[in-house]
Amino acid sequence: MKAAKFYAPGDIRLEQIDEPDVAPGQVKIRVRACSTCGTDVKISRSGHPNMSAPQVMGHEIAGEIVDVGAGVEGWAPGDRVQVIAAIPDGTCPECLAGHQAICPNQVSMGYQFPGGFAEYMIVPAEVLAVDGLNRIPENLSYAEASLAEPLACVLNGQELARVGEGDTVVVIGSGPIGCLHVRLARARGAARVILIDLNPDRLAAAAALVHPDLTVATDTQDPVAAVLDATDGRGADVVITAAASGRAQEQGLLMLARRGRLSLFGGLPKDSATITVDANLVHYRELTLVGVNGSTPAHNKRALELIASGAVPVADLITHRLPLDDVLEAIEIVARGEAIKVTIEP
Repeated sequence: MKAAKFYAPGDIRLEQIDEPDVAPGQVKIRVRACSTCGTDVKISRSGHPNMSAPQVMGHEIAGEIVDVGAGVEGWAPGDRVQVIAAIPDGTCPECLAGHQAICPNQVSMGYQFPGGFAEYMIVPAEVLAVDGLNRIPENLSYAEASLAEPLACVLNGQELARVGEGDTVVVIGSGPIGCLHVRLARARGAARVILIDLNPDRLAAAAALVHPDLTVATDTQDPVAAVLDATDGRGADVVITAAASGRAQEQGLLMLARRGRLSLFGGLPKDSATITVDANLVHYRELTLVGVNGSTPAHNKRALELIASGAVPVADLITHRLPLDDVLEAIEIVARGEAIKVTIEP
């Protein structure tokens, strides 16, 4: 079968490999959709410390079961399924406390296990053990279901930042994650959503899809002044930094209303991982800074429900659908910022 394997930074090969056989406790799927994300770009450029190379990439996975291993119950060939990306062990103190997203023993599809940039894939027993295989609702396409994984991460972030009824929410970054944040904030009852980006063309394209109440292009506007002006000087209840920018995080803090919450959703480069925080501002305004690390299997289930119910539509965010033969071009399209979401359909 065809598969895209990562060997080293700058060395991803589309090649023929042996089609996998299912073992006891596993499920085999025909991959129908595997969406790309910025992490795939980072891996292609710089690798990843958790990547077991050579490895089949791809972690936003949906497909159809074609074989079920001995001992697996509740699943059968023909079932349409979505697969979690991050796999907690389910047994460590963090998992037992209900914090599976920060499991220290977490492994992932496309990192330690072969991922979805392939025609066929094995869902390992580790996924089934934590209830990480999800049935796709009948009204959803495989491509839409593949976006449950990024939406699950967005859901985790907004739960931690307590986005709720009547909030003014600022989202910094208008890529696919930023677009999902805008739509989920609306679904959670936000009264006003402001979308900010450095790139005016990307901002305009995103705004045409997700319709924020206000857009701010930081190439020509001071984002802090713009948010304060739009809120009569009060500031935002929640600021979500859906961009890998320390400057955005520092500016986000200055945009907050009293008792506001800053979500450090986008991770920073390892060689530029610190920011300056005015501790007195945090102290006197009772501000909260929250980190976000992926999602849990339960978040994936709820994300699928949000998509299927129409609360968070995603079909129009998929701007490119490409065959597996074009997976390297798909990653480059993401790197160039020419798409909202690119989905590979093997």
